[in-house]
Amino acid sequence: MNAILRTCRRPSAGLAAGLAAFLFAVGGTLALPPAAAAFDLQGHRGARALAPENTLAGFRRALEVGVHTLELDLGMSRDGVLVVAHDPRLNPAFTRDAQGRWITEPGAALATLTLAEIQSHDVGRLKPDARYAQAFPRQRAVDGERMPTLDQVFEQVRAWGATGVRFNIETKVTPLQVTPTAPPEAFAAAVVEAVRRHGLAARVTVQSFDWRSLQAVQRLAPELGLAALTARQPWLDNVGDARWTGGLRLADHGGSVPRLVRALGTGTWSPFHGDLTESDLREAQALGLRVLPWTVNDLPTMERLIAWGVDGLITDDPGLAREAMAARGRPLPPPLVR
Repeated sequence: MNAILRTCRRPSAGLAAGLAAFLFAVGGTLALPPAAAAFDLQGHRGARALAPENTLAGFRRALEVGVHTLELDLGMSRDGVLVVAHDPRLNPAFTRDAQGRWITEPGAALATLTLAEIQSHDVGRLKPDARYAQAFPRQRAVDGERMPTLDQVFEQVRAWGATGVRFNIETKVTPLQVTPTAPPEAFAAAVVEAVRRHGLAARVTVQSFDWRSLQAVQRLAPELGLAALTARQPWLDNVGDARWTGGLRLADHGGSVPRLVRALGTGTWSPFHGDLTESDLREAQALGLRVLPWTVNDLPTMERLIAWGVDGLITDDPGLAREAMAARGRPLPPPLVR
């Protein structure tokens, strides 16, 4: 099958869709490489609109809805264990201590805690008066959920039989060092070791806003897919700051973000959805990049981006995205866990 796909750089949507449907139909035991997938529906932090983020319960919920890819974030504990977590610190909006008390600001940095200390906290419920809870009113609590390790996620997904689902893993490192994190090289080495040990290189993409970690993964494991995350917003502009882009400068590439991403050598560009224009999409795809905007949670935006021809969506609400995909005739990934 892969030999057939390699005969064309970007297979037609009809061919790719048919192959994707066939592979899922035979039980999901095979996985199309990213460049061949017709459309990639990614459950952001699992299915954050529906279940606690970056937890086993959240990943199970995403698989019950039906996604192609589980998107997740990684931090590292003081004892060097990769922990699935978005924030570099324990987040008071959904974290309770061993006695069931909500923690207070600022939460402790993951890099200062052992795995045992991290997993003594319950992250299965949103704090009722937190702004976060207002943003996700449909999220159902699952008391007792802990921050899983990357190993635990890989093992549990295999145990569920979801052997065709992909993983999009974000390295949560930063050049700014506002909160301590592992260095990019050490972080990349730990991710590569875990992915190889589980035999999942064909099903993993590594993404980051801090392109230094992507460069490190390139050096260590050229077989892994990479995705460059970008934002050009007041709250983050990693494109305009060479500390984030591994020394690459936008001005050296004609001010074109797609060309900057192409110079990095990744196969995927994941821009903040509010930054993406249709002309940027066309330029990126002409350069051979797949384009998967994040984090798209409202139906009109989903429908517009799908109509433009994006290669996938990263969303907190995969069920809503499935509605938009169905309306545009995109094949849907089947639920992989019941």
